[in-house]
Amino acid sequence: MGAQQRVFKQKIRSTQSLRKIFKAMELIAASRIQKAIARSQAASPYANALTRAVSAVASESNVEHVLTTESENVSRAAVLVIGPDRGFAGAYSANLLREAEELIRLLHSEGKDVQLFTIGSKAKNYYTFRDRKIERSWTGISESPTAENAREIGEALLENFDPESADSGLDEIYIVFTKFVSSVTHDPEYRRLLPLEVVDAGEASTGGGSAESSGAAAFPLYEFEPSAEAVLDSLLPRYIDSRILSALLSASASEQASRQAAMKTATDNADDLIKTYTRLANTARQAEITQELTEIVGGADALAASAAGD
Repeated sequence: MGAQQRVFKQKIRSTQSLRKIFKAMELIAASRIQKAIARSQAASPYANALTRAVSAVASESNVEHVLTTESENVSRAAVLVIGPDRGFAGAYSANLLREAEELIRLLHSEGKDVQLFTIGSKAKNYYTFRDRKIERSWTGISESPTAENAREIGEALLENFDPESADSGLDEIYIVFTKFVSSVTHDPEYRRLLPLEVVDAGEASTGGGSAESSGAAAFPLYEFEPSAEAVLDSLLPRYIDSRILSALLSASASEQASRQAAMKTATDNADDLIKTYTRLANTARQAEITQELTEIVGGADALAASAAGD
């Protein structure tokens, strides 16, 4: 019985140590999540405004630009998967990679060759373990991405984007990330970055109606200097960088929220486990005391019977 108590006490101590780690990670994630949310919300208006400006220029100018014109025969697509560098975030990585696999299967079913680009150690290790070729990967930036990181990633993607090339080059670029909705809701999704899906001026209303029904949402009129094509050449790389940065920041906020929720659950489970082990240790101790009392009473009865026989 004493051995059982020692086993349960050892389990209690180890679970208490784990609980301290889980609680510390929960507090760290809670302290980081507000900053991550603030950065994501601050970047969204710029990214949305830049997307609107690029769409307006492409729509009003009617210029066939390589970054806005869809290729007739799309055969190569790049998929950028934005994952975390660390674990302890519940199903965050699994859900993201499942969404990426669905996109890859969809592209393969359309007869497209897929080139993989990854961000974060989890996505890199996932595809490396399965012997999937990764064109390029970035690690160590998932929790605190910067504009420089987004610019480097954007340049790497645009370097191979050439829909007019029949033998090499990319025809499409997709991005897979986790969209931050709230502290308890973050959904993995994918978007096509290039070619840019241009919205016509008549469809630019925020509520889905016509431009006349919401005049504030209509595209403004532009005059292009030196030319519309030159303006697009300057705007589109910035559009790619802003979209990648917005996705990185949204994924960072989602990662911290997922980690906070996972560590909160782990802490609660550790508390329940400590209570269970404590109850089992008390039960073993009571059984040991009962056994000792039984042995004492049995010994006393044996001595009394022996004395009576004498």
